[in-house]
Amino acid sequence: MAMATATATAEKTRPMTGEEKKVIFASSLGTVFEWYDFYLYGWTAAQIGAAFYSAFDANIQFIFALLTFSAGFLIRPFGALVFGRLGDIVGRKYTFLVTITIMGLSTFFVGLTPSYREIGWGAPAILITLRLLQGLALGGEYGGAATYVAEHAPQGRRGFYTSWIQTTATIGLFLSLLVVAIVRNSMAPAAFADPTWGGWRYPYLFSIILLGISLWIRLQLNESPVFQRMKDEGKSSKAPLTESFGNWANSRIVLIALFGLTAGQAVIWYGGQFYARIFLTSTLKVDANSADTALIIALLIATMGFVFFGWLSDKIGRKPIILAGCLLGAVSYQWVFHQITHYANPALEAALANAPVTVVADPADCNVLFDPVGGKVFKNSCDIARQTLIASSVNYRTETAPAGSVAKIMFGAKEQPAFDGNKLDAKAYADQRAAFVKSVGEDVKAAGYPAAADASKINMPMLIALLIYLAVLVTMVYGPVAAALVELFPTRIRYTSMSLPYHIGNGWFGGLLPPIAVTLVAATGDIYAGLWYPICIAAMTFVIGLLFVPETKDRDIYAND
Repeated sequence: MAMATATATAEKTRPMTGEEKKVIFASSLGTVFEWYDFYLYGWTAAQIGAAFYSAFDANIQFIFALLTFSAGFLIRPFGALVFGRLGDIVGRKYTFLVTITIMGLSTFFVGLTPSYREIGWGAPAILITLRLLQGLALGGEYGGAATYVAEHAPQGRRGFYTSWIQTTATIGLFLSLLVVAIVRNSMAPAAFADPTWGGWRYPYLFSIILLGISLWIRLQLNESPVFQRMKDEGKSSKAPLTESFGNWANSRIVLIALFGLTAGQAVIWYGGQFYARIFLTSTLKVDANSADTALIIALLIATMGFVFFGWLSDKIGRKPIILAGCLLGAVSYQWVFHQITHYANPALEAALANAPVTVVADPADCNVLFDPVGGKVFKNSCDIARQTLIASSVNYRTETAPAGSVAKIMFGAKEQPAFDGNKLDAKAYADQRAAFVKSVGEDVKAAGYPAAADASKINMPMLIALLIYLAVLVTMVYGPVAAALVELFPTRIRYTSMSLPYHIGNGWFGGLLPPIAVTLVAATGDIYAGLWYPICIAAMTFVIGLLFVPETKDRDIYAND
């Protein structure tokens, strides 16, 4: 007994071997590049819309670009099933060689695909196909990399080892943001945005170099020793999908992992990084360069938190750290985002407090403005009024009007009637909407709402400090989650079982945060109402995780077959 304890202690304290460092470096570097490829699309969505959907006006172009962007998120769980099964049958190493090749080539070919002006509808068809392939590849990459690293880690150090994988999503996001910012600022705006062969394509073409580096490094790796031993003993699964989801015992663990770990982790991750940027640029009207600078600095400072909390989870457990991050997000998000408004756009904060606006409308005329892919056009007068105010970051309350009446916006005593667009043709609707938006914009300006944040009034140090806090919450929930997921499932079905809850949590719960947030803002007239979605999901995960998620840090995954 004493000898076993001494051996375990030595394993926990010994330095990493050269092979282990190579495993972590190769797996992490490849995963960084996959995230770079995946998130690159988000920073160039406007240019993508202009290049591949130029048959439509600018608003519709952006809508279809967002639809294509969402496709990559929504298909991620299917990639988890396809490549998870392959990884549990064939092996970890060869599966994530396949996924990174698919991702790298798909991204590279986005940069080479001719625009709509050159080949017509073939351009968006190719683009959508490539984006679906990206989503499928990412669905298989993360589970493979996390499993591979965890199965190389010594007992008692899996949190620390897998935490390096957890840095990759943020580093990939940071790298894609940085590369786009460098290219965008190195040329004239028109040259960057040119729909045919503009500078926005360069970051995509750059991915072929990253792919070559990743493949060269990963080809030097050996198969996971845990998987190889199981395969040599003839214990590998012949039907991992059936074993993972065809029996209640394992399906129950999958559901617990989804609702008690990854759903809350996902909304904290997307809330602290993606939604924070959307809130800064779209709601607070901070210029993109200032928002990106603040976010990049915050990410640089906070990124090592992934490693710290992964290491700490080996000491005190995965569960308390992840659930603490969810709880802190749930109780502090409203305060933090109000403070972001205070320090980023104080003029807007003052207008929200001093210039109340009312939408007077027939309740039957007001739809639920839920649009997960940005493809729906709302033409009722109430919807037009609310969407116009949301675009101007104006808080409003709603009053009931007589049935059948056309909605109107009240700026104090001044009325601004909306219009019913349902009986108008496309051109007439576009013209009348443009005139309405212009007129409302003048009223909004007169009421004291700024058209954009005043750069000289932004308190950058305090803004960065708030973004660092949000990023630290991200590192708390994300740093230990790979180790927790790996330890929940047996080796024979680990790749499949852990990948699905991870990608449903992050692809769906996290990926749908922006459209759900917009829906909540529209329903309430409160620019902060969208935060209730991540708050409620994080609170749900805290409760379910507290009651049902087991602590796994001391599990021996070699014995968990």
